[in-house]
Amino acid sequence: MDRFHALGYTATGVQEIVDAAGVPKGSFYNHFKSKELLAREVFDLYMRGVRLDALEDRAVPPETRLRAHFENLAGIFARIGHGRGCLVGNLAAEVTPATPVLREAIATTLAGWTARLAAVLREGQETGAFDAAQDPDRLARFLLDGWQGAVVRMKYTGDGSPLDDFLAIVFPLVTRR
Repeated sequence: MDRFHALGYTATGVQEIVDAAGVPKGSFYNHFKSKELLAREVFDLYMRGVRLDALEDRAVPPETRLRAHFENLAGIFARIGHGRGCLVGNLAAEVTPATPVLREAIATTLAGWTARLAAVLREGQETGAFDAAQDPDRLARFLLDGWQGAVVRMKYTGDGSPLDDFLAIVFPLVTRR
């Protein structure tokens, strides 16, 4: 994960991976048929750390849950270093038709993430916490797209200010009635 996150998919070769792991190259191919299949496993592992399941915890009010989700992500970036960006965005920027397994994993994950955000927004609209005039599916796509844009900016600024801007601007807009 570290090599893909630090260098990107394309710049990370199998030799780089096995050197970092301290194993012979043949061991890699005993476990993975290709670098793409390893990247898929790494992507899945990374997404488990994102804790999308917390968006479904109905014991927590939807507005608290939504804010906590994005604040948790901001905390992850603060711990790993803002300049590394988000592995999801980094990999998404590099997928091509030549990486169909990884491309499909990212598309499926982003669709599921969007659906979870939309469900929280819908619930918040029902409770009156969120602006009911907005289409929750469109708003969920906007939130995720805006977040990923802030993360890209974070990567090249090397600090969390784009994420702070996102949080400061988005939540008053979403909760405006």
